[in-house]
Parts: sequence; C-alpha cells; structure tokens
Amino acid sequence: MPELPEVETTRRGIATVMPGRRLRSLVVHEPRMRWPIPAHLSQTVAGQIVRRCERRGKYLLIGFDNGTMIVHLGMSGSLRRAPLDEIKRKHDHVEWVFDDARFLLHDPRRFGAVLWHDHGSGPVQTHPLLANLGIEPFDPGFTGTTLHQAFKNKKQAIKTALLAGDVVVGVGNIYASEALFRARINPKTAAGRLSRERCSRLHDAVLSTLSDALHSGGSTLRDYVNATGTPGSYFDIHAAVYNRAGQPCRVCHTPIKKIVQGQRATYYCPKCQAR
Repeated sequence: MPELPEVETTRRGIATVMPGRRLRSLVVHEPRMRWPIPAHLSQTVAGQIVRRCERRGKYLLIGFDNGTMIVHLGMSGSLRRAPLDEIKRKHDHVEWVFDDARFLLHDPRRFGAVLWHDHGSGPVQTHPLLANLGIEPFDPGFTGTTLHQAFKNKKQAIKTALLAGDVVVGVGNIYASEALFRARINPKTAAGRLSRERCSRLHDAVLSTLSDALHSGGSTLRDYVNATGTPGSYFDIHAAVYNRAGQPCRVCHTPIKKIVQGQRATYYCPKCQAR
C-alpha cells in the first residue's frame, strides 16, 4: 500500500508539472472507486488552473481556485505521467489532461479515491477525511516528548497506535515495522508503557526510516510506481524486517518473526526487539 514516502514522492513528481497549468479535462473512465467519484467533478475542474499540489498524510491535495481535489492511491494505486498519445492501460481509471502533459490514476483494486472539497465549504483541512489526522512526522512540532505525551495511558500495542494516524500521520504498516526495529522496540509493547527516552528513540527512527524511503523513491512490493513510472528502491537498499519472515536479522542473525496485529502483518526481530 502506498504510504507517506510513496505519496510524497508522487506529489513531488506532479508538483513539477501541474501548478500554473490549466487542466484541459478530467476524464473519468471508472467512477466506482472506494467512494464514487462525484458526477460533477469533470465539469467542475475543466478549464481551471492548478494552483498547488500538496499532501496531508496519505492524501494528495490538488488545489484550484474553486476547491481542492482529494486523491488517495488506495492499496495498490499510482499516479503517473504518460505521453498524450499513449494508449490507456487496463485499470487506468482517471486522467488529468493538460495541453502538454497527461497523468493517469492506475488502481487495479479500486480502493483509491478522487473526491472534491469545494472552496465554499471552508479549508480543506476540515474535510472529514483530514480533520482528525495527527501531526505530520516532518513537522517541527513532532518530537519524542509529544509522542510520549500522546501515548500516555494508551493500552494498545505500539505498532497499532502508530498505524491509527491520530498521533502522527503517514507511518503505515511497512515503515512502522521498520521504525520499531530501528528503535529496538517490540511491536506488541503497550504504547503507554514506553518511557520518554524510548519515545525519543522511536521519534528519531520514524524520521530516519521515512527519510531513507523518500531518498529511495519509496518502496515497491507490488504495483507502486512514482509519477514518472519508476518503481521505488527502499526494499533493495534499506529493509531490515518487513517481508523477511524466517530470514536472519541483519544485526544478530536471529530469524525474523511475523505476527498479525489488527489484520496487518508485523515483522520484527525477537532478540533485538525483546521488549
């Protein structure tokens, strides 16, 4: 599933092209996504100038004068640039067409979304999908201390607490496992049991893990490609535990263990992450 590094990599790709250009047309080939694409959307944005390309958590925000398009890549989606004359591929469901550029949303499972927040409805951050999101991990306000305070009295496992997104956004399943390994924290440990010092280690691990993923262009387990159609290389370079069940830990050589938490796979080293 595309996580914060993949979405941010995509945002950076489209942000070099879209802003300042007039959208000639939005072509919806398949409106049946996670939520139906609004029937009025193509008409609403046709001829409008893209003013900004931003991100909040795992959502891409394409801003116009009359509102903001909220795009989610779902479980296996990608948003890539394609030549104007390229034949549409199977599972290319939406096209953003400019005079000299074209972007296609590819989503085999159709778990993604393309929604609209009208300017008259207030700031896009008040949209129900965005209103309750936690702090961005690269925000200066995100620190080990704020992490410790937020987790205080939480009984849920730290891995589950990270995935919830109400404390810090964008630390999805892959990078939560990787960050917990770097911080030497067992994913089953109750979030409220973490000391201030361990939260500080986790904070640093989250930032370093996400930074490495960004520099690698994200990860590629299935279908993810960035805005230029290039797969990410995080797993080739950095992955320590994720998707490595039974393989030796890169630090102590103990076999990596896989468990399921909240219906999501968790990978960790039982020796390096003993508590």
